[in-house]
Amino acid sequence: MARGPRTPGGSPPRILIIGGGYVGLNTAMRLQRRLRPGEAEITVLDSDSYMTYQPFLPEAAAGSLEPRHVVVPLRRVLSRCRILNGWVVRVDSARRSVEFRPAEGESYEIGYDILVVSPGSVSRILPIPGLAENGIGFKTVEEAIHLRNHVLGQLDLAASTRRADVRRRALTFVFVGAGFAGVEALAELEDMAGYACRYHPGISRADMRWVLVEATGRILPEVGEEMGRWTLEQLRARGIDVRLNTRVDTAEHGDIVLSDGGRFPSGTLVWTAGVRPHPLMRATDLPVDDKDRLKVTPRLNVEGRDDVFSAGDCAAVPDLTRPGEYCAPNAQHAVRQARRLAGNIIATLRGTPLADYRHAYAGSVASLGLHKGVAQIYGHKLHGPLAWFVHRSYHLSRVPTINKKVRVLSDWTLALFFRREIVSFGAMSRPRAEFEFAARSTVHAGRLNGDLPPT
Repeated sequence: MARGPRTPGGSPPRILIIGGGYVGLNTAMRLQRRLRPGEAEITVLDSDSYMTYQPFLPEAAAGSLEPRHVVVPLRRVLSRCRILNGWVVRVDSARRSVEFRPAEGESYEIGYDILVVSPGSVSRILPIPGLAENGIGFKTVEEAIHLRNHVLGQLDLAASTRRADVRRRALTFVFVGAGFAGVEALAELEDMAGYACRYHPGISRADMRWVLVEATGRILPEVGEEMGRWTLEQLRARGIDVRLNTRVDTAEHGDIVLSDGGRFPSGTLVWTAGVRPHPLMRATDLPVDDKDRLKVTPRLNVEGRDDVFSAGDCAAVPDLTRPGEYCAPNAQHAVRQARRLAGNIIATLRGTPLADYRHAYAGSVASLGLHKGVAQIYGHKLHGPLAWFVHRSYHLSRVPTINKKVRVLSDWTLALFFRREIVSFGAMSRPRAEFEFAARSTVHAGRLNGDLPPT
């Protein structure tokens, strides 16, 4: 059988991985563990130096987990790989090269023998007036930290102002999109804000308004229709205003206008209404479908390219357990696809047959706040504390590295004995604000004293 790719001069084949998320990290970890020393050179390209375990973002936003514990540093866990931080702006598979742009300096080309394209996805932003200026996503740990600080800051504002209109705006929180990200983020933050009310005299749960806007007629479709209805009932029982078959028409100047006629001011607009493949997909010479996903075979190599592989959110992976359909863009498939992808890269290097990716969807779990959850696993429906426990147990088993598993478990254990932290670090959004204020004050004082010339 023919051997895999070789480079001039007999040097090891170069494996280039675009993206350090679920697929990129897990592929690189498996390759460095299973490849023999000197069998290949592995390079990982990503704009960040860490991978974010996104299912834990709601708990990080609510203060149940330390934000540093939901990210995995690439350089620590990929000790046998070369890590480059920056952006891939073009892929030229005909020349087996990519154009890489670091944070500073000129772009340059990087060659490869085997390429893994796994940059993931970005938020799907609609052309709604005011959304780009006022909305915030919920895909990164930075967004989760900012949202936590923002929600607590809004409570501080409401407790301090004498203006009724400012108070109403501050205490109105709008989330758009009722998938996992939207429902879990809203539920966790509403739970946290309700707890924080005890430290804000004059503010109660009843004073806050939480609105969930969903364009379709159901929420959490991943957990099934029955569990979705149960979740809807639970959210509404908590006083959350869930609006189905409704869209946001405008969000200019913090004034939310809905398609059902609803209109109200809000100081918080969280956008979780879907994702789309990374824009890099439009800057390659690789085949894509009508959704800008790479067309891949069941063996996870790009159609017509034996040396290019892809998986995860940016790839249309055939679901062999449901002929004619594609795998859902979720963490469960991404992690399992990464294992098969790494195995097929090794098979390519060693000239052995590649295997198809096949995995039946096991189910879904979601957290709805402390001790509250919903799940559907292998057809079994769970809700309440048991589902919440299953949610935590499942994701604890899936977060990469023993180090992170122990740190997450430690956070949960400490939370059993100590109260929530409800401190708002509002300055994190503008960390230089205090320094700039001091600088302006110094300059102003100097001019008053005649030490500086007037402007």
